[in-house]
Amino acid sequence: MKLLDVAAVLGREADIYQTDPEHEVLKELDDEGTRYAILSHRWGTEVGYEEMVGLMKMEERKRDEIRQRSGYQKIIEGCKQAMKDGYEWLWIDTCCIDKRSSSELSEAINSMYRWYRNAQVCYAYLNDVDKPVFPIERNDSKFDKSNGWPEWFVRGWTLQELIAPKQVEFFNDHWVPVGDKGRLAPVLRDITGIPCEVLTSGLAAKRLSVAQIMSWAAERKTTRVEDRAYSLMGLFGVNMPMLYGEGKKAFQRLQLEIIRVSSDHSIFAWNPQKPRTGSVLAEDPGDFQHCGRFRKKYLGHSLRIDIPRSKGQVGPLAQTRCVAQRGGLPAISHIHYQQCRYPSVPTRHLLSRLSVSFHGHIGMLQ
Repeated sequence: MKLLDVAAVLGREADIYQTDPEHEVLKELDDEGTRYAILSHRWGTEVGYEEMVGLMKMEERKRDEIRQRSGYQKIIEGCKQAMKDGYEWLWIDTCCIDKRSSSELSEAINSMYRWYRNAQVCYAYLNDVDKPVFPIERNDSKFDKSNGWPEWFVRGWTLQELIAPKQVEFFNDHWVPVGDKGRLAPVLRDITGIPCEVLTSGLAAKRLSVAQIMSWAAERKTTRVEDRAYSLMGLFGVNMPMLYGEGKKAFQRLQLEIIRVSSDHSIFAWNPQKPRTGSVLAEDPGDFQHCGRFRKKYLGHSLRIDIPRSKGQVGPLAQTRCVAQRGGLPAISHIHYQQCRYPSVPTRHLLSRLSVSFHGHIGMLQ
């Protein structure tokens, strides 16, 4: 990964008119053996890789225009915070990836969850928070375009950027610290639906179902439709090539990759946002919006998915149990179904999808 040399960036900025045009501010290093900080933010008027490395070779007017951008000031403030915290290196997605190279962009997207996980600290910059405290109550008038919370919480890529790092520190628009992930876990749970144990200890802390993880992304947005899928790869531990232009097919490919490495039936527990027929695969993470309480339990060599009842009812709405067949493909060995109304979860459709999908060949999912 390419990392910003914090001292070099700040040194160049302090003596912008005297710095050697060949002065290097980026260096390629191994994320496993390097101590670095990483930035998570909402994109605005940013500075790209070419502009960052070629800043000193530009004419003065162009250079000054770049230095006035909010994205450039974000880089400088991020470097200042990293230096203050004792880190020599900082990674920022806007200027540390040469997006002219499709192979470098693909590698970065496939590696991004690991890069955030291996960072010593993640700085989450909330550009629409102007007070010196974290907003602990929903404010629909102030954050009217993002469900009453800072916009950072409704973007697709920031989901993995919240979960993967061990330490996440939040900053307001003036780079004043307003809290960290550990201390704010109960508030973050209410905002995102992610359990506190996951926020404080990562994905390994609980036995999470595929449907439950998908539900965290249900209401998030990305600029490119393909990124709805690409931004989730790290959460499920899968990799796949980037094919911008494929549209919603990216999310179908993601589900097929998950099915190849997991026997978790809850991937078929989605509820379409509008009635449709056809594929047993969901069209969008939004189809999993009501799956936040789905749980999975391992019973010897079998897997059971518990689908919650609606309020006021006791016990699971339905249980599915499977055992592994040859080749790792699961089959339904036992289904316990209880009649019960639960409008958010089409249980009959779920059981139908499970039966069709796992008693047949995996190829029929395509």
